[in-house]
Amino acid sequence: MASDLSDLLVPELIVVGLPAASKKALFTQIGALAAPILGIEARALADGLAAREKEGSTGFGGGVAIPHARIMGLPRIALAVARLAQPLDYGAIDDTAVDVVVAMFSPPKVGSDHLKALARVARRLRDRALVAKLRGAGSPDAIYALLSDHGVRDAA
Repeated sequence: MASDLSDLLVPELIVVGLPAASKKALFTQIGALAAPILGIEARALADGLAAREKEGSTGFGGGVAIPHARIMGLPRIALAVARLAQPLDYGAIDDTAVDVVVAMFSPPKVGSDHLKALARVARRLRDRALVAKLRGAGSPDAIYALLSDHGVRDAA
């Protein structure tokens, strides 16, 4: 089902209460978290997110950001999800501080699959009720369950 993101989610890359004082700090922390799991240098991941952000804010609105980057050496598209400890001034389209971040890393040669995956994530995060539930989720497992259709039953 299109709303199920379990094929993109990496459970080890879901974190609750991530402290980040700036976008740079956020991208550095996401890179450090993802590096050992994805087998890519933390700096390459953080620099990829920062480079894309220079093209324009990935602040999606409603307190949500979807930073994304194409990274050499990745075997597949992977999502990292962070609920921030404090909302971050992100320069979002609606000027709302961001507290829910879904970072997407893609191999460079996945073509339109990168855009399709990004559109799936954006569609899912447009649901205000879902975003409210993500903000209230107390654990990475609860966030995973909310973003994957088959996990919702398990979390109930």
